[in-house]
Amino acid sequence: MAEIIKRERLVPNIHCVEIEAPEIARKCQPGQFIIVMPDEKGERIPLTVADWDRESGTVTCVFLVVGTSTHKLSFLQAGDEIPVVVGPLGRPTKIEKLNTVMVIGGCYGIGAIYPLARAYKNLGSKVLTLIDVKADYLFYWKEKFEEVSDEIFVSSRDYVYDCQGYVPQILKKILRERKQKINRVYASGCTYLLYTCAQATQPARIETIVALNPIMVDGTGMCGACRVTVGGKTKFACVDGPDFDGHQVDWEELFARRKSYFDDEIQSLCYWERKTFP
Repeated sequence: MAEIIKRERLVPNIHCVEIEAPEIARKCQPGQFIIVMPDEKGERIPLTVADWDRESGTVTCVFLVVGTSTHKLSFLQAGDEIPVVVGPLGRPTKIEKLNTVMVIGGCYGIGAIYPLARAYKNLGSKVLTLIDVKADYLFYWKEKFEEVSDEIFVSSRDYVYDCQGYVPQILKKILRERKQKINRVYASGCTYLLYTCAQATQPARIETIVALNPIMVDGTGMCGACRVTVGGKTKFACVDGPDFDGHQVDWEELFARRKSYFDDEIQSLCYWERKTFP
């Protein structure tokens, strides 16, 4: 059993959970994830590690409340215990000193890109951060990103920021107007965000790494549920990724596979809500 140290709502529908897991905290690196079960009858779900404290032995994850398991996780409080925490899993993100790196995050992916921005900054790279939100109040961890970013851009649909519009529009504008070349783009968030980022950078031939989020069960390469096609070859996101070349991903297949259990998930959530809140 692993103890919940803290669980808080960051913005509507997005929560942060800090879990006591000394062995994971000691080994995890940017880009890796953990598998958790919110209760003994729950499913195994992957959560990208958004931060860690090696001294206190805790790992922090940011998650979007969307299905039954994430709903259950969002009701846990400090002091509660969860039966399964496995990790760190997946291959760490390739981090090396580059002149300029852009990290892009939306929704739960905002938390996921934080350790990458910090790692690149610590190596001396210039870090550009592009955050995708529908409105200003959905941008969480602003202060944390200000500490590790040289410049912050916000793709929004309100009038708080200058960068109004969608990520591909803002990204294309940045690539077009910047005199200094961006050496690498890294994106984390929903599948559509990853797809549009890869499409926007492909004409400029900028290396674009995306953290894929296919359906995942086992997390160690045994079940095959997370298979994706990259460069015409079958890969497993849990052991070969989750980072892949965004210009080589078969996006049409990934979109289709993510819908496999859509109806089942809705039925599961409805059943749990009726049982929990009669």
